[in-house]
Amino acid sequence: MTLLLASARVEIAGYLSTLIYVYTLLIVVYIVTQLLFSFGVRPPYSRVSDAVLSFLRDVCEPYLRIFRRIIPMVGAFDFSPIVAIIVLSLVGNLLVSLIHG
Repeated sequence: MTLLLASARVEIAGYLSTLIYVYTLLIVVYIVTQLLFSFGVRPPYSRVSDAVLSFLRDVCEPYLRIFRRIIPMVGAFDFSPIVAIIVLSLVGNLLVSLIHG
């Protein structure tokens, strides 16, 4: 029974670690696309690209909005995504280490 419980904790910690990694990648992709849009790069309209961009916005903006309210822009630079990724990483690593034991 103890071995089964330990195995489940390791798997849950692994899933959580992977989920945090994927979410971090989604935030990075979202920020890069927003940066490209700010430079004037626009992909031709298609339903697929619109669906992908809408997905990225719907998934990343609620989390990033928390940090954008707290951290002001410095000139034209928005440092809130960097802080958001750092906080996500720190809290994620703490949770994974607590679950993993």
